[in-house]
Amino acid sequence: MRWVDVKEGFKEFLEEFKREKTGIAGVILLIILVLVALTAPYTTMPNLPEKWRSSAYWEDNPKNVPPSWYNMFTSQKLVPQEVYYANDLKISHPSDTVTIIEADYQFPDGYYLGPQGIIIRGLNVTLNAPSQAPTMDIYLLRPDGKTVPLLTNKQLSSGTTISIGRDSTISTNIYIWLVNVTEGREITMFEVPLETILISDMVAPMFAKVEPGMNVTDIIGNPQPLNGQYKLILKINNPAPKYNQVVYDNLKVTFLGRSYGTMGTDYLGRDLWAGIIWGSRVSLVIGILVSVLSTVIGLIYGVTSAYLGGNADEFMMRINEIFASIPSLPILILIGATLGHITLMFIVLLLVIFGWMGIARIARSMALQIKEQTYIEAAKALGAGNGRIIFKHILPQLLPYAFAVIALSVPGAVIAEASLSFLGIGDPSAVTWGQILNAAQAQSATTKGYWWWVLPPGLGIAVVGLTFVLIGTALDKILNPRLRRL
Repeated sequence: MRWVDVKEGFKEFLEEFKREKTGIAGVILLIILVLVALTAPYTTMPNLPEKWRSSAYWEDNPKNVPPSWYNMFTSQKLVPQEVYYANDLKISHPSDTVTIIEADYQFPDGYYLGPQGIIIRGLNVTLNAPSQAPTMDIYLLRPDGKTVPLLTNKQLSSGTTISIGRDSTISTNIYIWLVNVTEGREITMFEVPLETILISDMVAPMFAKVEPGMNVTDIIGNPQPLNGQYKLILKINNPAPKYNQVVYDNLKVTFLGRSYGTMGTDYLGRDLWAGIIWGSRVSLVIGILVSVLSTVIGLIYGVTSAYLGGNADEFMMRINEIFASIPSLPILILIGATLGHITLMFIVLLLVIFGWMGIARIARSMALQIKEQTYIEAAKALGAGNGRIIFKHILPQLLPYAFAVIALSVPGAVIAEASLSFLGIGDPSAVTWGQILNAAQAQSATTKGYWWWVLPPGLGIAVVGLTFVLIGTALDKILNPRLRRL
């Protein structure tokens, strides 16, 4: 085949493809998916798979919250994340032994609940006199003038982290304060209902209306927002400043939002948007790689079987039928369950092993017609070997079919990988859409209404499938008529 003929044929193909609107739509979607996958380390964060497995990395994120844009569709708006660094805080030193740190937080009008919690970290403490270690008191000054004592005499050490909303001691102090304000009586920590502290959201009442005579249970279960300016006060007492030093340069105060980012968070506080973007890389790589390898193996196997004919053809087709009769998904599940987890490359290998049979049968039926053509007989008469005839004269005639099959086979490979990951036997070192759905299933995300955890990865799988179906359908419509005219 001359280069001029190839060039002319490709030009004619492009002209026909331009008239296929579904194919153009598929190519546009594919370009978008490829760009999203390639730029994932820059649009989200580098080395996400390593960070994804570390729950400690996501501690400064709220847990199980919807995306920030959700506020546009609800009347009960949810506060976003607010982060204050040392330069954003007011730090004063009333004396050599006392330091006051203030963080001003605005709870805007129209928002239903206050922050999910408050995390304070980054205090660097050098202890040369442990018996006189610095201590810290934490208070929240509310717009109504009331002060919530959150923590008193907390001994500081290097790396101390305060998690308001996740610390049972602080939650107990909040409950004691609620009882004192509403009922006017003092209670001890032993009178606080343990189930209330462990189950209830004890941060919301801090940013709610609390007045004498109100019921504590109602405040906890159905808090009425108290919007306005709040002030978080950290009072640090350092009785031996010459020996014990407290450095505030890395101080960070995070007011955990009730909404977060582009696609919300999961039960560990992981950014689901980052996970979905990185998941596109795995889906595209596995889908395209499995599809290409399966198609190449199937074409070569089917054409070879048809060309050899006779007993060789019968034997090769029996092998094909044996592989085709094996239920692939149960076998993959069994292998994964036996090994515990399987790597992405092993998943590709397994999907290729169980994915070439249908292609081989169709390629064989096409090759049976092509091998009867006159130019095949002429090649034999000129002494061409079997390999040359198969690879030079028959396989090139099946390339139009191959391109269409490659595109149409990608969705099946993507769904197969997602199924294995969803069942918990995928590659734990990668971030995939199936893994995200597996975590959502384990945490009952659907029944709890965490739609942002379930719909995006499912839609991602659907979009990848739709992309290649559109391209494959267009290729099939353009190229198969030519193949039938052979």
